[in-house]
Amino acid sequence: MAKDFFISVYLLMFRTIFNIAKLIPQRKKTVFVSSFGDNILFTVEALKKQYDGEIIILKDEKCKYFFLEDAQVTVVPFQLKRPRDFIQSIYHLATCEKVFVDNYFGFLSAVNFNKNVECIQLWHASGAVKRFGLADPSIEERTNKANERFRKVYQRFDKVVVGSDKMAEIFKQSFNLSEKNILKTGIPRTDFFFEDHPVIEQKLKSKYPQIKNKKVILYAPTFRDHQLTNPDIQLDLKQMYEALHEDYVLLLRLHPAVNTNFSNPYPDFIIDVSAGEKINHLLLITDLLITDYSSIPYEFSLLNKPMIFYSFDLEEYARVRGFWEDYHTMTPGPVAYTSQEIIEIIWTDFYDYDQIKLFSDLWNQYSDGHSSQKLVHSLYGDAQIPETKLTKITQ
Repeated sequence: MAKDFFISVYLLMFRTIFNIAKLIPQRKKTVFVSSFGDNILFTVEALKKQYDGEIIILKDEKCKYFFLEDAQVTVVPFQLKRPRDFIQSIYHLATCEKVFVDNYFGFLSAVNFNKNVECIQLWHASGAVKRFGLADPSIEERTNKANERFRKVYQRFDKVVVGSDKMAEIFKQSFNLSEKNILKTGIPRTDFFFEDHPVIEQKLKSKYPQIKNKKVILYAPTFRDHQLTNPDIQLDLKQMYEALHEDYVLLLRLHPAVNTNFSNPYPDFIIDVSAGEKINHLLLITDLLITDYSSIPYEFSLLNKPMIFYSFDLEEYARVRGFWEDYHTMTPGPVAYTSQEIIEIIWTDFYDYDQIKLFSDLWNQYSDGHSSQKLVHSLYGDAQIPETKLTKITQ
């Protein structure tokens, strides 16, 4: 109850400032509200090529991306603890023509944009293993007031950008949307995987000399609610080291929400890349991805590289979070429950590349290397779409 009270006070304050700011005339201005950042980064770069209005990026405290400012682009910290910037952020939201968001933002439940304003959801995942939004099992544990607030947020989405018909159906259920709310232009940040990036790859290999002449395993588990201070890695690092260190290095990528300092017992084998490296950059040098319920495989599949799904807590996770379909059916790679099983899969090279391609084609249906440009063209109408498609990077 106390949480609902404080949220209500916050939203009342937000609504009051917003309604006052709405009295100021609109400007030719597009506002991006960024929590994850990568989809926004690619969209902004495409937008700048054909849009002469102001571009404002409101940067949430969680956003780790660095956005370059110039004569057209302004970056404003979107944080309550910085009152001046916070009020300025609300002013921009109240006086713009288009709003892009890349996450759930509660303030949307408290505002009524001008009638000509479009709100576009640039969701941070290309696909979905676990349920979310109105399909999240935890909705039963929320208060009626919280659920009503969630519904109001989802009602603000005029368009949701998707990379596939399959994800479109998931959004319709999760946000209670219809087909008219779906924008099938592909996921902007996937454009990255249709280009060569030799400089990025070389920079990472130079930074981490352990990689030289070794194959790279990236372990990137999803976030679990009890792990804010304890990552509980679960991998038997000693067993992994003894079995694999001669031929492999292990990149360890803990979820950004985990606040911990990992004590590395095998620095010649394990490289902690939990902070400071963009995940897409790491995927370029990764030969094998080990994950569980993360959204990373949807984009990694564009590279046509193998994956192992380490699901040691599958039954518990399915009960608490819920899956859209049978987990074993939807994963494009073998499922392992112990470190020993992971090692045996690696030793036997048991991967089905046809299965990976089918998975990629299913979830990346509209992500063809021009997603950012198609998105801008769809919403602003002036971008020129190339007739030829770029070629996917493969092994």
